[in-house]
Amino acid sequence: MTDASPPPARPPGWQLPQGSCDSHTHIFGPYDRFPVVHQMHYTPPFAPVELHLDMRVRTGLERGVIVQPGAYGSDPELMIDALNASGGKLRGICASSTLDEKTFDRWHAAGIRGLRFNDMTVPGGTGRFPGAVATEALDDLVPGMRARGWHAEIWGPIDRHADLIPRYRSLGIPVVLDHMASLVVSRGVDDPAFRKILRALQEGWLWVKLVLCRCSQAFPDYADLRPFHDALIAANPNHLVWGSDWPHLRLADRAPDVGHLLDLFREWEPDETVRHRILVKNPTELYDF
Repeated sequence: MTDASPPPARPPGWQLPQGSCDSHTHIFGPYDRFPVVHQMHYTPPFAPVELHLDMRVRTGLERGVIVQPGAYGSDPELMIDALNASGGKLRGICASSTLDEKTFDRWHAAGIRGLRFNDMTVPGGTGRFPGAVATEALDDLVPGMRARGWHAEIWGPIDRHADLIPRYRSLGIPVVLDHMASLVVSRGVDDPAFRKILRALQEGWLWVKLVLCRCSQAFPDYADLRPFHDALIAANPNHLVWGSDWPHLRLADRAPDVGHLLDLFREWEPDETVRHRILVKNPTELYDF
């Protein structure tokens, strides 16, 4: 059983620069070819790569990054199939707790440029997400990642990120934090954990994804995130990428429209040069387009 497909995105009210990239998306199905590996706490949507392409065409997002969801665990075949058919317009972030050199090379040739690690717990539960690879697996994987120019993408609570910053820094590879580092809106921008993220961002080795919908309940305009968004850009716009989180798992009627998210980005960042940096230049560098 799957949920319906996400509704078509509306075009944003402005023309995106050529080469713009949605740096955080997922794909699901078709399930007769790519069945899920893990039963999740949500019903997976029908969101195959064809609908992903439709979303990008409608919004002007020429490029995209597919991030492995827990439902597919460490099975990369759906992702690799999508990357192979993309004409170089897509990159992938997969997940695995162990990789041999041959597999590293195969995944790299397909367009995978990093591995995802997940330290979050299931909402309402105590355990980690099914299919998640925790940050404890990093040490064994870093040599192969470093040799290929890959990065670690990490989803975890902001307090855990703050505690692990010395370890992240020591890895010698770029570290990318999902979902605005999972900041806590109620703590404000002076939250010590958030300030640690800003300082690491300023140091030039940490990256953060500007993905709004997991950090705020203020749908659809997320006004409470604006101060955090501004603080991240002020800290280091050269190490930020933008993402929609399409197809917005578990959000139901609070799922944002990608065109509206892009309009918010333009409103919040009026400097065209900075927008181009975050939408085009940074992902080109980070994902090796």
